[in-house]
Parts: sequence; C-alpha cells; structure tokens
Amino acid sequence: MMDPRELYTLTDDVVAKLAGHRPVLIHQLDGFVDAGQAGRLYSAHLLEQLDHELLAEFDHDQLHDYRSRRPAMVFDTNTWKSYADVELKLYRVIDEQGEVFLLLSGPEPDVQWERLAAAVVGLIDQFDVRLTVSLHGIPMAVPHTRPITMTAHATDPELVTGYRSWIDRVEVPASFTGLLEFRLGQRDKKAMGFAAHVPHYLAQSAFPGAAVALARSVNQVTGLAVPTEELETASASTMTDIAEEVAGSTEVQELVANLEQQYDTLTAQGIDQVPTADEIAAEFERFLAERDKNSE
Repeated sequence: MMDPRELYTLTDDVVAKLAGHRPVLIHQLDGFVDAGQAGRLYSAHLLEQLDHELLAEFDHDQLHDYRSRRPAMVFDTNTWKSYADVELKLYRVIDEQGEVFLLLSGPEPDVQWERLAAAVVGLIDQFDVRLTVSLHGIPMAVPHTRPITMTAHATDPELVTGYRSWIDRVEVPASFTGLLEFRLGQRDKKAMGFAAHVPHYLAQSAFPGAAVALARSVNQVTGLAVPTEELETASASTMTDIAEEVAGSTEVQELVANLEQQYDTLTAQGIDQVPTADEIAAEFERFLAERDKNSE
C-alpha cells in the first residue's frame, strides 16, 4: 500500500489548536445511501451554524471516478461558467459550549478504500479521537406521522445500550463508512453510527426530521451541544408540505394509514420492527435504482 499520509494535506496552525483535546470525529460521506438526505442535511447544518476551520484536505483526485460520477458544469451561451469541485475535507468544529470536535465531509471515495481508511485511522490516532460516529438515512417501511426510529451500531455493544435492534442479520453492499467502522473495531477503537429510518416513499426527498433525530442522538451519546432549531424549523415546514400532498392522494393516504397501523401494533406489543433480509435488500435496490435514474 502506498503511504496513506500522502492522501491528505494538514493545516499546521489548526493542528496545533487540537493539542490537549480528545475530540469526537463525525463522518458523513455522500455517494451511497442517504435516504431523505438525512446525513447530508446534518453535516451541512454543522458547517452553517458552528464555527469551523479546515484541518485537512484529501487529494480526492486520486479517489474519485469522474466517469462514474461526473461533477456538474455550467455552460452559458458560449463559455464554461463553473465547475462543481469534488472535495473531501476534515474540519475542526466548535459546538455551542466551546467543545472541539471533527467533521469529515465530502463524496465517498470510489477507489483506494483501504488506503483512505488507513489515512483516517492514522489521523484518529494522531488527534487522539475518543469516538468516531457515522450518520446517514436508510429507507424503511415506516410512516412520517410517527416518531423517527433508527438503527444504532458500534464496535462496542455498550455504546448502543438502550437502542432497540431494528434490523436482523443481513448482507448489504459495502460502504466506505462501514469499512472504516469495521477497521476501527479491529483496532479496538470506539466507533459507532446511526442510520435514521426514513419513510420509503420520501427517501428521494429532503426529510429534515431525520436530520433532527440524528442530531439529538449524536448530542446524547457524545455530550456535544449542536443546535437543532434551524433543522426543526425546516422539518416543521416539510411536514406541512407533506401533509398537503398526502391530502391530495387517496392512494398515499391508504399507504400511510397501513403503515401507521403496523407501526402502532408493533409498538403496543413491544415487538421490534425487524424487516427481513429480503425486505431490506429490496428497499436498498429500489432506493439505488431511483437515485441512479434521477442522476441520469
């Protein structure tokens, strides 16, 4: 393997500011499954609401398959006006109480997964990261009218004590964030993740309620003070729009009513809503197919 440290460039003066801290690292990478844009909304919210500065920038030109995922360009009349740069960056962020944490955000790498994982693990060691957390949304057969549930996972079962197990054993396509957590577990590093359950009929739309649920869960397990007011306002507005759309479709009303009945029955009986492996695989396939169709 080529030297993983050659994949990134550090900002020395920002590195110096991490001395004496044992930060949390939150990572959210686009490119695989993020139903409702839950993880993307959360990471964008962090950068919009909290003070931050660039700690490291990765050479994503080595990691991106441009022919598979072509960045957007704007052509106006007779001139190329803009190009959407592909950037994978690590930020030093400060929460509302002055606590320092790290955010890794950008596109999921297409190649060199093991080398990038080694690079991130090396940075985790260098900055004495105490906990690594991943975030995203997954499509699930749940109604938007009920509290958002989520699947929690970790390298140490104690980290997810109190979280209900919603998914049984299942084989799914790999992701870089999943690989990173797996490699950290092999090194006895503490890492965990949250997958917010987004109603499958809303998986392709922005669903801020899922980002709110992620933010609250992260605050709870890490002790960070990340504000949620802006996300909550966006969620309330989205829920109003959804209610209007549902009211205009008898078919959707019936779908939501059936999901509500299923949800309420299982909750009342105290039964974990564990989908089968086939059901999860089918949801993933539908989500990916629709995402790829929309990107064409």
